[in-house]
Amino acid sequence: MKEHILQLLATIIHPETEKNLVEGGFVEQIAASEAAITVTIRFPKSRDPFAVKIKNQSETLLKAHFPQAKVLVMIKEGGQKKLPDLKEKSTTGDITKVIAVASGKGGVGKSTVAANLAVALRDMGFRVGLLDADIYGPSQPKMFGVEGYIPDAEEVDGMDQIVPADAEDIKIMSIGFFIRPTDALLWRGAMAVNALKQMIHQTKWGPLDFLVCDLPPGTGDVHLSIIGEMKIDAAVIVSTPQQVAVADVVRGVEMFRNEQVNIPVAGVVENMAYFSPEELPDNKYYIFGHGGARKVAEEYNVPFLGEIPIVQSIMEGGDTGRPGSTIDPRVTEWYHKIADKIVGNVMKNG
Repeated sequence: MKEHILQLLATIIHPETEKNLVEGGFVEQIAASEAAITVTIRFPKSRDPFAVKIKNQSETLLKAHFPQAKVLVMIKEGGQKKLPDLKEKSTTGDITKVIAVASGKGGVGKSTVAANLAVALRDMGFRVGLLDADIYGPSQPKMFGVEGYIPDAEEVDGMDQIVPADAEDIKIMSIGFFIRPTDALLWRGAMAVNALKQMIHQTKWGPLDFLVCDLPPGTGDVHLSIIGEMKIDAAVIVSTPQQVAVADVVRGVEMFRNEQVNIPVAGVVENMAYFSPEELPDNKYYIFGHGGARKVAEEYNVPFLGEIPIVQSIMEGGDTGRPGSTIDPRVTEWYHKIADKIVGNVMKNG
């Protein structure tokens, strides 16, 4: 499909360079599925007089050949120098606080914690957004039941703004909206970072009290890029009790505490802390060990935010598109306590 799109774009000629969009290197990025096509065209010259015309030509051509797909053509100008301009016009200006949810390794339930934390903050009366920055494994569309959402674009003050999904009264943006769940996201680091920058600065967030940012697992380029693009007020680190997971908590804490990063750690959440059968709710089985994340939090002088046990409703909620805290009062209570501590720590740190 991408080859077909490139063939079509190769028929559009830039009048000044007399080269087609592919030959001239104007096509920066293509994300395509049967439902949605997103193309980013970069013009080397700032304020290229042919940019809007070529954008319109491209959209018309792609819509004609892919009538079943939602087509969105994004324009960037001035080579790499355009990114500061994008930041200047960023749609994040009305976001009060940004909370990054991170984990040292995958498989600890970080995205589940981020989703339920967003719901808990909403329940507290805050206006909440959720940025799914887990670029290689976006899961928030499924967790909120908006997998079929196709983002539209609105022009505001001369800049295209991407309209986020709205689920559970939370504004959600994810790279998952632009690809099919079966598509492999084979992006190099720079492409992933550019996509994230666009989602951060061009999503129509509107006024938000909190933006919850679901980071990829680990500590790498994507994390540093996000930190450089927006002011993160606090980080929440998610772990399970196993020693292999707890060891990665230390790396996460050290990354955020690094003098070049300097982001306060609002606390550590121990996920999958224990298992309680439905028929024996008072019994606790510590399958993965006991209290490992709490001990590390105490050792490194980081607030311990609480334990989240393994319960069936959390798993079922994520699979059916409704976070567990919206369907199970026990889960609601656990996450409300955690959210209350996070808000207190964030406000304390200014």
